[in-house]
Amino acid sequence: MPNNTRYSRQIILPEVGDLGQQKLQNARVLVIGAGGLGCPVLQSLVIAGVGHIGIADGDVVDESNLHRQSLYTHSDVGKQKVVVAKQVLQALNPEVELVVFPEFLESNNAAMVEKYQIIVDCTDAIAVRYLINDVAVAKRIPVVYASIHKFQGQVSVFNYQNGPSYRCLFPEKEGGITIPSCEMSGVLGVVPQTLGSFQATEVLKIILGVGKVLSGKLLLFDALLGQTQIMTFAKNQKAIEKGVINGNKILNTKEKHNGLNAIAFLEKCNSSEIVVIDVREVEELPEYKGTNIIQVPLGQLAEYSKNLNKNQEIVLFCQTGQRSLAAMQFLKKSGFTSVSHLETGIESLKNQNKSITT
Repeated sequence: MPNNTRYSRQIILPEVGDLGQQKLQNARVLVIGAGGLGCPVLQSLVIAGVGHIGIADGDVVDESNLHRQSLYTHSDVGKQKVVVAKQVLQALNPEVELVVFPEFLESNNAAMVEKYQIIVDCTDAIAVRYLINDVAVAKRIPVVYASIHKFQGQVSVFNYQNGPSYRCLFPEKEGGITIPSCEMSGVLGVVPQTLGSFQATEVLKIILGVGKVLSGKLLLFDALLGQTQIMTFAKNQKAIEKGVINGNKILNTKEKHNGLNAIAFLEKCNSSEIVVIDVREVEELPEYKGTNIIQVPLGQLAEYSKNLNKNQEIVLFCQTGQRSLAAMQFLKKSGFTSVSHLETGIESLKNQNKSITT
């Protein structure tokens, strides 16, 4: 059960209550992008008690981020955003489970979305927004979207209860669409903070089942005028179908041929010539007491991999197979020639091996 003292001021709201707080604790939300939008979204969801949050971002902290990305300080410059974000957020609320994906979302790792109930799009790349849309439509996952430009921003919710998608609002055009990034056009720091708060609010409304979700509506915010407006847009079935086709194509061609079942994994663990890496966090259970296990949390793998032989056979595992898949893809992109992972996660081995303890 959630800590009722911590959340007491929101539990007394009739729209939340104990049942609502339990819904928040059980929810699984993936935040893609840990920058100007992602920072306020993550802070708001963590302190509200959303129980399971994934954070995906392949970027490192830059000094130019600090005026608007409130999870980071000057001492974090050069560090991976997801690693720093997890440390800060875990200190804010130790009750929340945080899983990090230190990579940018691409077609070959888009399967990370499948275990989440809600996706929060905090990216600033048009191609990634279409990718998020397509895999989300294919898996029927709602997407809470925002984008910013100078002093303005917009927020909407796509794919909610069979509602309109991103493609319904922004049909893909020949040659693509180019919108200047914050780096090119500039941004006032409070604008992403404001829009991120709007996004977090929509996430909480969806989880709690309260209020009117911004499905089929685009909220427009102008900081200079101090105004918000709402425009509506309709569902386009052809756009939906295009997204489903693209999304299924992406997800069905995801990399599976290097996924090990339990028996194959245990056989490899018995070989002293194979490096077996646990990419979970140090405190995670169940514990696997293999003799040749190396524990390297996913957020530290990039640095640790510099010490590994790229021709050495490597086997990876985590709790469910999701982080180990991301780790495998990272190592392959980095030039490692023989990498596999436990597809079903260490949880699936509890009854098959005495070296696994809780």
